[in-house]
Amino acid sequence: MRIFDHPAQLLIIALLVVVLFGAKRLPDAARGLGRSLRIFKSEVTELQNDDKRREPAAPATSPEPLEGRVVDDKARTASEQRRDV
Repeated sequence: MRIFDHPAQLLIIALLVVVLFGAKRLPDAARGLGRSLRIFKSEVTELQNDDKRREPAAPATSPEPLEGRVVDDKARTASEQRRDV
């Protein structure tokens, strides 16, 4: 069963909202919601524009190998092994 099958259900929900929040507060709430959505939209478009403005990094001609250290469980000290337990 879908909740909004009949238009009467929407009317009842709208009536309940008006009764709960009052007719005087609804325009202010809608105005605040509209401002918030406008700000959110502008921030999203600004983020997208920032991504487009950034230039891609120059591709490396040959990737350099990564250097690191190999961790061997047998080579760990006794204190390190106790910490893991």
